[in-house]
Amino acid sequence: MRSIALLLLAACAWAAEPPQKMKLTVERRDGAVWKPVDTKLVFESGDRVRFRFTAAFTGYLYVMNQSTSGKYEVLFPRDDTGSANRIEAGKEYVVPATQGWFKISGPAGHDVMYWVVSPIEMKGGAKTESPQAPAYTPLPPPPAQTPGEDLPKSFRPRCDDTIFKARGDCVDSGAGARPVAPDTKLPSNLTSLDGAKSRELLFIQDSKKGMTVSPAAPLTGPVIYEFRLAHK
Repeated sequence: MRSIALLLLAACAWAAEPPQKMKLTVERRDGAVWKPVDTKLVFESGDRVRFRFTAAFTGYLYVMNQSTSGKYEVLFPRDDTGSANRIEAGKEYVVPATQGWFKISGPAGHDVMYWVVSPIEMKGGAKTESPQAPAYTPLPPPPAQTPGEDLPKSFRPRCDDTIFKARGDCVDSGAGARPVAPDTKLPSNLTSLDGAKSRELLFIQDSKKGMTVSPAAPLTGPVIYEFRLAHK
């Protein structure tokens, strides 16, 4: 598959009591084995990756990607990556939900994945509270790619020599999970979520290479954050 930039929209039936945490782990295929890696690792072209996601609440998950070529793509849910996007509190999910993986390709840089979490299912980028809503409602098509459009030079991957230097890992401090900046222009099929960018989120890197995302206050609506996947 193309350069990965996953927009993950995780919509949750928000629990009344904290914590409303989300845990994200990146795994890379090593021979016949999947191994967790640092979320800020700079991947090689051809690497195969997947994601593990756990939330402390029930809801729905969506993922969208902006590749280093500037192309937008809905990554999850869809037919070939899994259409069951409802998540249950405390249960671990693998994305893609099928037996496949995402293959790193495209120009060197940061693929930008948008992860959105909402308490109710979303139809066409808008919220719906219908209890009869189907289990899978795809987002509308993302905007078309602009030929020749380049991403900012700040998206170029860089190795931070102060991190894991002894192991020889190339780690980019600009990669990994982060809040969506207030001035970020979202893809046109996510414009109804613009208000979700301003929610306060805490990002905590744990000792097992995963990232925990936790709201500073109880969530009452959709939230969106981005994950930058660096690759050569």
